[in-house]
Amino acid sequence: MTDVNDPAPNPHATAEEVQAAYADPKLANVLYHDWEAGTYDEKWSISYDERCISYATDVFNAVAGEDGQPYQHAMELGSGTGFFLLNLMQGGVAKKGSVTDLSPGMVQVALRNAEKLGLDVDGRVADAERIPYDDNTFDLVVGHAVLHHIPDVQAAFREVLRVLKPGGRFVFAGEPTKVGDFYARKLGQLTWFLTTRVTKLPALRGWRRPQSELDESSRAAALEAVVDIHTFDPSELESWARGAGAQDVRAVTEEFAAALAGWPIRTFEAAVPSEKLTVRWRMFAYHLWLRLSAVDKKVLSKILPRELFYNVMITGTKRPS
Repeated sequence: MTDVNDPAPNPHATAEEVQAAYADPKLANVLYHDWEAGTYDEKWSISYDERCISYATDVFNAVAGEDGQPYQHAMELGSGTGFFLLNLMQGGVAKKGSVTDLSPGMVQVALRNAEKLGLDVDGRVADAERIPYDDNTFDLVVGHAVLHHIPDVQAAFREVLRVLKPGGRFVFAGEPTKVGDFYARKLGQLTWFLTTRVTKLPALRGWRRPQSELDESSRAAALEAVVDIHTFDPSELESWARGAGAQDVRAVTEEFAAALAGWPIRTFEAAVPSEKLTVRWRMFAYHLWLRLSAVDKKVLSKILPRELFYNVMITGTKRPS
């Protein structure tokens, strides 16, 4: 259920709105994510089965541990289609949920996903810097790949702590590090350039998406550069959370080898027709990511500085009253 006063999705922005979005990161986030909402799960291979349930709960437990589970009421900030919260709820991390996002389209899709899964979830269109819930409402606040979209991250941390109950916990995951974002973008740009050029060859034209789709992807990528506002240094992110009043703050990083392979694979998949991506290919990509993630966790995390990894996760708690 959404609030009756929430705005409706706008998946077909006008040229004037798109132009205005380049000077307004919040408007850009709304337009971009309303535009992407209907196909977002497919684009990022998001599911609500054991594969993503295990991923979400493993990520959560890696930074926050299993103490306190199940949380009675959890809220996801910048929920998108509900990937993180809905899979955490299915994994037993939380009982009741609330999804929030600046994009009405994303809230709509997240609630539809929750209904299909039979989960107890409500939703609101929400600005992370002014969360529309009362003080001391939630036992847990989570987010996945959201902080880097928020103009004032420190204000968002203060709001998260306000709506948390005393002793409540927050967990944010999937945030790009400064170093990781640099090499991921370079790999993605190179893969896009090579794939779109090679598929012009007569023998490979069947692997080329229609030019209109490629052009639309390029426009989306241009707007994506506006909505991706921040990259993070793990120590700086910890400092911001403590400055907002959090305690027990800890940042953990993940994905180095997995990111070096994952970003070219994701970009290649976005550049070719979806029917060319067989089940065999998808299983190959998934199992390669699993193997490289295991190398990251068991080997590379012990010898490389945490700043080199692509993703940073952070947790903390609100001081007891």
